[in-house]
Amino acid sequence: MSENPDYTKGPDRWNLLQEVSEFLYYEADLLDERRYDEWLDLLAEDYNYSVPLRMNVEYANANTHSETKVGEEVCWFDEPKSTVELRVMQLATGVHWAEEPVSRVSHLVTNVRIEEVEETEAGLEVKLSSRFLVYRNRVADETDFFVGRRKDTVRRTENGWQVARRHLLLDQTVLLAKNLSVFL
Repeated sequence: MSENPDYTKGPDRWNLLQEVSEFLYYEADLLDERRYDEWLDLLAEDYNYSVPLRMNVEYANANTHSETKVGEEVCWFDEPKSTVELRVMQLATGVHWAEEPVSRVSHLVTNVRIEEVEETEAGLEVKLSSRFLVYRNRVADETDFFVGRRKDTVRRTENGWQVARRHLLLDQTVLLAKNLSVFL
C-alpha cells in the first residue's frame, strides 16, 4: 500500500471496501451468535443508532428524501451506545419475556458501497451505504423479516474498526413483529 492511500479509486479503494465489508460481516456474525459483549466493543463511545418510522406517500410526492424526516418524526430507535448497553444487559438477565425462548436470527448485509472517506482526529472515517435483511424465528411459528437500507459511519481506530453511526431505513411502514428485541 502506498504512503498516502488514494481512497477515491483503484486498489486502495478496493482494499478499503473489502476491509470494511469483512468488518460488517463479522459484526453480523456476533449478533447472530448472541455475542453481545464482543459486539458492544465494536461500537464507538459516540455511537448513535437511529431507525425512523417510514411513511407512505402518494406517488406524486414520492421523493425518498421526504418520506422520513430524521429528528422530526417518531423513531423505532434513536439511541446512544449507553441505551444499547442497557438493552444488552436486559437480554443477559435471561428473563427477557420477548426472548424466551431465544430467537434464531440471521443478519444479511449486502450491496456495501463506500460513499465518503475522511481522515478525522478520531481516525479514518468511512461512510457506507448497504442493504440489510434480518430474519428472526421464535418458538414454532413466529417469523419476522426486517428489510431496508443502511447508512453507517465506521471508524478505524488503533483497536480496529468501530461503528460510530448507524441509520436504518426499514422498507416496512408497519412492522408485523410482536416485539423489537433484535438488533437490526
